[in-house]
Amino acid sequence: MRSILSGWFKVREDLPPGRRTLLTVLSFLIPIGLWCFVSYTPWIWHPEIKLQISAEREGVTTVYVAGDRLSREFFPEFVAAVRAENDTIRAARDSGSVADTSARSARRRNLKILRQLAPVGLAHGWMTRDSSTDDAAIYRLWRDLATGARVATRPALTAENLEIVRDNWAILERHSPTFAYGQLPTEPLLKLVPQGVPANPVYLPAPHEVLAAGWHDFTHQPEDGSPSMGDRVATSIRIIFLGFVISCAVGVPLGILCGTFDTFSRLFEPFIDFFRYLPAPTFSTLLVAIFLAHDAPKIALVFVGTFFQMVLVVAKTTRLLDRSLLEAAQTLGARPRQLISRVVVPGILPDLYNDLRILLGWAWTWLVIAELIGVKTGLTEFIETQGRFRNFDRVFPVIILIGIIGFTTDQILAWLRGVFFPWTGHGGPASRAVARGLVWLPSTIIESARDRAEAMHNRASSP
Repeated sequence: MRSILSGWFKVREDLPPGRRTLLTVLSFLIPIGLWCFVSYTPWIWHPEIKLQISAEREGVTTVYVAGDRLSREFFPEFVAAVRAENDTIRAARDSGSVADTSARSARRRNLKILRQLAPVGLAHGWMTRDSSTDDAAIYRLWRDLATGARVATRPALTAENLEIVRDNWAILERHSPTFAYGQLPTEPLLKLVPQGVPANPVYLPAPHEVLAAGWHDFTHQPEDGSPSMGDRVATSIRIIFLGFVISCAVGVPLGILCGTFDTFSRLFEPFIDFFRYLPAPTFSTLLVAIFLAHDAPKIALVFVGTFFQMVLVVAKTTRLLDRSLLEAAQTLGARPRQLISRVVVPGILPDLYNDLRILLGWAWTWLVIAELIGVKTGLTEFIETQGRFRNFDRVFPVIILIGIIGFTTDQILAWLRGVFFPWTGHGGPASRAVARGLVWLPSTIIESARDRAEAMHNRASSP
């Protein structure tokens, strides 16, 4: 046992490739497994009941619909109240005193009861999101469930609700076998008794709910004319890219100058070191006033959030360059401009590339704040809107998407480091092979061109 443990826990030594891959996979599978364990194990932690079928209660302004979550303590009270209303209707029927003050209000009330079955049809695929508001289709669904032409399985109707469906359809069929609002009965129909299943809190939807909501949002064009998810992704990436590129264009040269010349360091770094402690979001109002309310202030906020740290990080990387290289160049008569272009920049390039890769991840952390200033746009506008309505099953896919985009970009850039700088030893066999190919191709073309030029010169000079 001790030898096994010592193989996994060696101080400052790399694990074998197979073990490293295994641990990398587990680092993702463990949190996903915990999420699934909490979501799908009934006796673990389900403090709420997710409604599959709901009903409106008389004299209560709060309306619950299918998909809403109720506390375990309140759900039995809700069910008991609906049953009590049904008992009142049955008692009135038995006494022959069923009446309503207005036929119009009675039909409207009965129509609301009919629509209680729409979530069942939607869950089974018998109805689409568009037809789930079609009262004629809902009317046919009542008929099919009452006659047995369709059998509900997800959710399965309880025996109590199935009896209510048959009872109501007997009344509906007497008035009209097909839907016609003017022919709906004025006699009160029984309400479906609320049904639900144990569920996570609303802020932690189950994995399958997140997948279903994400698939719908990413594959369907919004009906209200709002931007598609693809448009939102493009907007967010554009804000991050432009803000970071502008930050690099200004911050990298300034950081190199500060790390090379003490004059620039003493002139710029004290203020930059002070300014980086000022929270970037506090400048949002000022940025909107300067750049107006569209994408420009968002790009500016990403710039402010990354520029000052970038200058200090690049300056430190520049100072870590081996001083003997500078001294050797100065001995050979190199001027300050030559020192920067031929010694400093080439010498720090691999580490500078790695710094910018890490700072790009920093830029992503400013995305949510940036897209909330001025006119809300991009992925953040979707997160904020859906979160306000507590549709967290639609929020999670977007949060995960941002993480996937950032992580994938980082891994690609990390792999490309081995291609661009193979001498650092950070790349794997594949990146080193690509690097050799990138070097071999231009060198082969140049050598071939040189050989042809020499051949032409020899032919021209021969008698």
